[in-house]
Amino acid sequence: MTPVEPKRATPGPVEIALLASVFLVAACGLVYELAAAALASYLLGDSVLQFSTVIGAYLFAMGVGSWLSRHLERQLPAQFLRIELLIALVGGTMPTLLLLSHTFVSDAFRGLLYGLVMLVGTLVGLEIPLVMRMLKRHVALKELVSQVLTFDYLGALAVSVAFPVWLVPQLGLARTGLLFGLMNAAVAFWALWLFRDEIRARSAHGLAAGLTLAVLLGAWVLADRITTQAEDRFYQDKAVLTETTPWQRIVVTHGRNGHRLFLNGNLQFAESDEYRYHEALVHPVMSAFAAAGGSPRRVAVLGGGDGMAVREILKYPGVEQVTLVELDPAMTRLFSQDERLRRLNHDALRSPKLRIVNTDAFRWLDEGEETFDIVIVDFPDPTNFSVGKLYTQSFYALLARRLAAGGFAVVQTTSPLIARQSYWTVATTIEAAGLRTAPYHAHVPSFGEWGFIVASHRPFTPGAGALPAGLRFLTPDTLKLMFDFPADMLRVPAEVNRLSNQVLVHTYEREWGKVSP
Repeated sequence: MTPVEPKRATPGPVEIALLASVFLVAACGLVYELAAAALASYLLGDSVLQFSTVIGAYLFAMGVGSWLSRHLERQLPAQFLRIELLIALVGGTMPTLLLLSHTFVSDAFRGLLYGLVMLVGTLVGLEIPLVMRMLKRHVALKELVSQVLTFDYLGALAVSVAFPVWLVPQLGLARTGLLFGLMNAAVAFWALWLFRDEIRARSAHGLAAGLTLAVLLGAWVLADRITTQAEDRFYQDKAVLTETTPWQRIVVTHGRNGHRLFLNGNLQFAESDEYRYHEALVHPVMSAFAAAGGSPRRVAVLGGGDGMAVREILKYPGVEQVTLVELDPAMTRLFSQDERLRRLNHDALRSPKLRIVNTDAFRWLDEGEETFDIVIVDFPDPTNFSVGKLYTQSFYALLARRLAAGGFAVVQTTSPLIARQSYWTVATTIEAAGLRTAPYHAHVPSFGEWGFIVASHRPFTPGAGALPAGLRFLTPDTLKLMFDFPADMLRVPAEVNRLSNQVLVHTYEREWGKVSP
């Protein structure tokens, strides 16, 4: 005879409280996982690799925790409370601990990263089975499984939306972790009150909960100071402006070399020599176009949200409109509003000739029809696949479609000395998209020997046009010399970088890894 499943009781306060805790448990667990993966991608690069390995390790650890839960048989509410406090303490402080580790004991960062991820994942894996076993007293099995999984998935959904849209931009990674640690601690206090008749040594458990709460609140108060001191030490200069956005960590420092901009820990410019980079990036193509057929009227800048390239473009009075396509609106906001940064770009982002478009450059090229006389491509180096797609044959094919027949594009293209294979991979890829190339290089002390590539439908003649007055680095003679390559930077065979393989990201990581400290 088939056993009859007990009827589900009317939802009571215990059941509602436990289901609510399932929602919070899922939300907190996912936040810790995302925070660890995001921080690893900021500090180690290659976001796909970091997210994949962190999430994989976390899910595996959850499986381990679920398996271990079978050995917890007595005092389930007390066990649940202790696990919540451990997760609150370890998970809540994990982003701060990882940041401090990378700054002060960088060799231990990877070990600590995966150790903490495994520990938190194991503890989270213990939670859900315990909640289900406590709910068994009140809910029939089929209702139990559906309700627990429903609230678990709802918690994950809420956090997956809130994490990039609100939590990280508003709170930063350190305080986001601490906020959800406080939520775990709140669940522990809730359990202490809810099961007050079942939990032994309530005073000891209450003291542990109070101490956990005090640690998290103390870390919250000190979060800005801890983050600032860690970043000052990491960047070797005082961090004067920091912001975390859904796309990146923006840090501006100030020291002996003036202001420096870092995105996800990678140097983008130094005030002391950025003029060399930006003059080399902009003026070869602008002057060549002017020599061939008058001043360029329509110019597009892809990336370059700091406004430095726009500053150089506006030195040509014949330019009628500049379109700046920058993914991160925080970049264009900071460099158009902050007085220190506006001084660096000479208020270029406030020019009436400028139109700012905050969107993905790949999508913008694909969806638009307008063509441009000059296109300046000033993206960060291809340290991960999300940036690597902007160096693919597909991207350059879209670029070719938006480039006027007589126009020129220029692509910043890493170091042809340190990353020789990567540099010529970009040249090969541009050519595979049907464009002609004219590679050149310049010495920028903050970066070393740095490379650029002109892309066009027609032949390019370097040094053909007059340069604007007031340049600090370029002269007609030095411009021509930049197109001459010494033996150790000459072209080598290279593979086309496609969306399907992203070979450039792997090559870049291998070559720059050889010079990492």
